[in-house]
Amino acid sequence: MRTTVFDAPIPQTIMRGLAILLMRAFRWQIVGALPRADKFVAIAAPHTTNWDFIWTICIALRLRIKIFWMGKHTLFKGPAGPVMRWLGGIPINRTQANNTVEQSIAAFKSHDRLVLIIPPEGTRAKTRYWKTGFYHIAHGAGVPIAMAFLDFRLKMGGFGPTFIPTGDIASDMALIKGFYANASGKFPDQYSDARCAANPAMATKITSQKEASTTFFTPTGDMENDLRLLSDCYRRLTRPQNGPTDPAV
Repeated sequence: MRTTVFDAPIPQTIMRGLAILLMRAFRWQIVGALPRADKFVAIAAPHTTNWDFIWTICIALRLRIKIFWMGKHTLFKGPAGPVMRWLGGIPINRTQANNTVEQSIAAFKSHDRLVLIIPPEGTRAKTRYWKTGFYHIAHGAGVPIAMAFLDFRLKMGGFGPTFIPTGDIASDMALIKGFYANASGKFPDQYSDARCAANPAMATKITSQKEASTTFFTPTGDMENDLRLLSDCYRRLTRPQNGPTDPAV
């Protein structure tokens, strides 16, 4: 993958300092722990404002992780294009067929380390369904999905559980919805529920997955219980605590 700000020691150090100042000024906290995986797809949700991009870059800089993120192609027009790419951006034009899923799977398979952040809503405006490209990329590449979030009501952002997609997209999306049920974007009315359009052709047999990392969530097969666990996990992550909780301090 190409060189970005995350590879440049001096610019990265300067921008990390600015990120720390900005997050402190706005009283944002980082919660949760980085996934214990060298390669993963991270969900960026809820996505209701351009501020999501700013806080995502700030969190990445503070945690010192190199990220790539997918954004609408119009963000890359004119002078902003080189800057957005330097910040890890990958332009996506959803009006054209460009094999984004296949190219992303190939990128994962040809690199030892890769973090790809994708906003499944695909737009800041309210949509009926989430785009499922993030799911098919992770499943096709055999990498986990990290449930990353930004909660504007609580001014917290970070990582929740990580899990291996089973291939049963309907069940997996229901579990993802369980985690994000209490997440609050800057404009909550524009947030789309974590649902996807039915696509029976993508369903495959569920296989058990075992991961040594405690950051991984393994479905039990009891949907009601799993949804309760994920919802409780979000509440625990974002529960106010005494003293500093920011892992990046």
